[in-house]
Amino acid sequence: MAPRPVRPAPAARAAALTALLLAAGTACGSGDGQPPTAEVARQSPAGDRIGTLSVRTAQGPRACTASVVHSPRHNLLVTAAHCVQSRRIGLLDGLVFTPGYRNGYAPHGSWPVQSVTVDPHWAAGDDPEYDVAFVTVRPVDGREIEDAVGGNPLGTGQGFGLPVAVTGYPNERDEPITCSVRTRAQSATQERFDCGGYTDGTSGSPWVTTGGTVVGVIGGYQEGGDTPGTSYSITFDGRVAELYGRATG
Repeated sequence: MAPRPVRPAPAARAAALTALLLAAGTACGSGDGQPPTAEVARQSPAGDRIGTLSVRTAQGPRACTASVVHSPRHNLLVTAAHCVQSRRIGLLDGLVFTPGYRNGYAPHGSWPVQSVTVDPHWAAGDDPEYDVAFVTVRPVDGREIEDAVGGNPLGTGQGFGLPVAVTGYPNERDEPITCSVRTRAQSATQERFDCGGYTDGTSGSPWVTTGGTVVGVIGGYQEGGDTPGTSYSITFDGRVAELYGRATG
């Protein structure tokens, strides 16, 4: 895969971010007209639906971030396609998902990846318009992942301008970061948000609305962004709904 480049994150702004502005349905800011910088995510049951994708073990090399979404078999994650498969490398083998990972602690264990579903356009040419993947994981101790930590519904056709919280795992940190922002149109089929701190490892981070619905993942244009301060997602529309249907059919 081609992970997001690690570059120096912008300096923290003078004014601290207001915590959990998402709950009020507003975008967070620095107070000086500048884009915000992500903060360490607080621990919560809903946060345990988000975790790391790493190779073989929770402490293995990090690939990306993924999250649990509702599915009929209770075994489905969503992430960016470039996190799990590319034409250059093929399918990334030996991945495990560790929900709620923090400071070396895996509260729910690690769940081995079983299968990956990507759009044929991505499989044929890494088309950034289809940079999303659905991943099934094997049960652990007889339990499916969604039964262990819950799952967020997938939302398509929601439009732009949504307040969302975006939580992910930078490779250089051992705990997740989060930012409350508002989505913006990058194009008719791509969207963006501006918040500093989203470096290597945060591709695949879910964009979660105030109602708990996943409406994007970091990926798409520039495989999610060439700088830590602006991140992208393909618009979750009919393309994603169709892919979800294939993954759960």
